[in-house]
Amino acid sequence: MNLAVIVLLFSVGLLLIVKGGDWFLDGAVWIAETSGIPHFIVGATVVSVATTLPELTVSITGVLRGEIDLAVGNAVGSVTANLGLILGISVLCIPSVVDRQFAPKAILMICGAALMTILCRNGSLTLLSALLLFLIFALYLWSNLRDAGRGMAAERESRARRGRASRRMILSKLAMFFLGLAGIIGGSRLLIDYGSELALRLGVPAGVIGVTLVAVGTSLPELVTALAAIAKKETAMSIGNIVGANVIDLTLVLPVCAAVSGGRLDIGSQTTALDLPMCLGVCALAMLPPLAVGRFYRWQGFLLLGMYAAYLAVLMT
Repeated sequence: MNLAVIVLLFSVGLLLIVKGGDWFLDGAVWIAETSGIPHFIVGATVVSVATTLPELTVSITGVLRGEIDLAVGNAVGSVTANLGLILGISVLCIPSVVDRQFAPKAILMICGAALMTILCRNGSLTLLSALLLFLIFALYLWSNLRDAGRGMAAERESRARRGRASRRMILSKLAMFFLGLAGIIGGSRLLIDYGSELALRLGVPAGVIGVTLVAVGTSLPELVTALAAIAKKETAMSIGNIVGANVIDLTLVLPVCAAVSGGRLDIGSQTTALDLPMCLGVCALAMLPPLAVGRFYRWQGFLLLGMYAAYLAVLMT
């Protein structure tokens, strides 16, 4: 395949994710406002599950093809990209106060990163270890369902006073949500496939591709959602999406990969020595200040972007 075709397909993918991101966020905001579920929780559940589908698909496919470094690097690298790049941009643009639902989810994310680093230190992730990570995911899911239930209960009375949305409105907003998601995932797939092909032709190792190009590529749904949220001043939705996507990457994607691989997932030396410690460090920088004082600061955005740039520089040396 020649370069012109690769550039064309890349451009089509970019167009799909830009327009898809706009529709997707509009649909998600409507779901939050109609159901009464807090915007942060919608971002941390519905939106984060949807935007994490590329990471889950790519990692499982990598394991089935025997490309373990690519699969593991994608999941871990996506967390680092979500925080260092995407949250860094979001906080730099709009430093915001966090919702009350933020703290337990952020703590679970840090616990997931710390536990992953400890469990993988010997170069493998066993199925038993993966179950410990899955327990964190179960706690995260329970916490979200509890918060969503409280929000919906509080909304019932006011919804009764306002009246129900028309059938046509419901169908159009749901169509917008799912078409937007399809555009994001389809566009991301084009960018990942042809970007990875180009990188492999240039001789870039699979592990480096996993934590950089593929990780950023599969994080494009989160990036597109974050940029759309910045434009629409929906920071709670964006932060909820990033936190939720990271918890899923750390506590669901890799445990599923361990199960698919036969109960043992080999972890490369680059992952244990560099990728996981960097992931944990970025998690701490991103989450500890707002946990302590209840808000994000613009200086965090600078530091997160700086850490991610330094990480990429180390990988490329």
